[in-house]
Amino acid sequence: MRTKGKVFLVDDDELILEMLSRALRQEGYDVEADATGREVPGRLKAFFPDVALLDIKLPGKSGLEIFQEIRESGIPCQVVMLTSDDTAETAIKAMKLGAADYLTKPFDLEEVKIVIGQVIENGRLRREVQCLRVANPDLYQADFLGESHAAREIREKAAKLARARVRTVLITGESGTGKEVLARYIHRLLHADTGVPWAAILPINCAALPEALLESELFGYEKGAFTDAKADKRGVFELANRGTVLLDEIGDMKPGLQAKLLRVIEERAIRRVGGDREIPVDVTVMATTNRDLPAAMEAGEFRTDFFYRLDAFSLHLAPLRERKEDILVLAHSFLSGFSGRYNRPRPAGFSPEAERLMLSHPWPGNVRELRNVIERIVVLENAETILPGHLPKEMFHSSPHPPSAAPSGRFLLPEKGISLEELEKDLILQALERAKNNKTLAAKLLDVSYDSLRYQIKKFRLE
Repeated sequence: MRTKGKVFLVDDDELILEMLSRALRQEGYDVEADATGREVPGRLKAFFPDVALLDIKLPGKSGLEIFQEIRESGIPCQVVMLTSDDTAETAIKAMKLGAADYLTKPFDLEEVKIVIGQVIENGRLRREVQCLRVANPDLYQADFLGESHAAREIREKAAKLARARVRTVLITGESGTGKEVLARYIHRLLHADTGVPWAAILPINCAALPEALLESELFGYEKGAFTDAKADKRGVFELANRGTVLLDEIGDMKPGLQAKLLRVIEERAIRRVGGDREIPVDVTVMATTNRDLPAAMEAGEFRTDFFYRLDAFSLHLAPLRERKEDILVLAHSFLSGFSGRYNRPRPAGFSPEAERLMLSHPWPGNVRELRNVIERIVVLENAETILPGHLPKEMFHSSPHPPSAAPSGRFLLPEKGISLEELEKDLILQALERAKNNKTLAAKLLDVSYDSLRYQIKKFRLE
């Protein structure tokens, strides 16, 4: 049978140990107890608990000394201090040193269960965040990148919102502009100096789930609320307590659920589906959308009161085509990130011709399109320098000034005429030179098959 977690108890009062051990085992925890306080770090390494309850006043070493040993040993165990001091001054000192919480004697068993449950859940969330940082480093980049005026202005506004501890932020912009990246950037600014830098940011796509399922995912449900509700379940708002809830595509949320969410944002309390009690939540709410919300309001698809509550603090991300100074900055960042992720040699950079093509491309898919292009190049190509031939063919057609083209897009025949054979030979030589004799790339530049290019090379004796 799977336990709810492992708890290690250290207290010289054997009655307290017996009472806590019995209550926690009945609650579903795996428990070990120690009344001596000797060799605690060694026993923790052997038992590997999720949380340890440590009495401050112990025979021999004090609880604070043992706590310091636990920290120095690097054991990944959360510690809750037990104290009989009504002022809790010593326990608070321990919390400043890194303790997860403290309990004052005599304590209520229900309070102990709640504290242990919260500490274990916070530890689980922290581990999940750490795993996500490793699996998705691009989502946890240290900054919101960009050198354009628009990017700098966004960073300035984000910093002001974080300093003011704003609790609700709306981020708008076209699909693929980086709205979620900006939300995560603001989240990190908010929690950089709060003592909980590991605070969770939990995203949920409001367009991907039907209304009834979305409500239970957001607010959770009580056992028996519906047919399949066989146990209580906490929703995103409870799981993200002291962190951030990211509501992606908020513009697609149904008006009925908008009203419930408005109440949660204003009162910072939720009610589970099928429940009758208010549960306070301490969360920042960030919402993103690519919809025109004022137009949605006029169409009756978005509540006016909900819009003005969200729009109090809003940020708009301009499309990539309007902030061209950011294209190469982002491209180099993606190049470095994907080279590390896929363990590939990092190209030195982009050739001048490739840079010109990238800067002239309108990027209809915005940053997401740029990211995908760079990822594909890193995985599929093996180039020291990224050349035009490494870029997608559609980028050549989107360039307003393709090489050797007249304003109409046609090649201009000189008045005195030209040798078609010599022109063909010269174009092949140019392609080979630009591709540094890589025939595959040269074929892409000329929009011919590899076999056709090899035939032409042999025909003109260019080998």
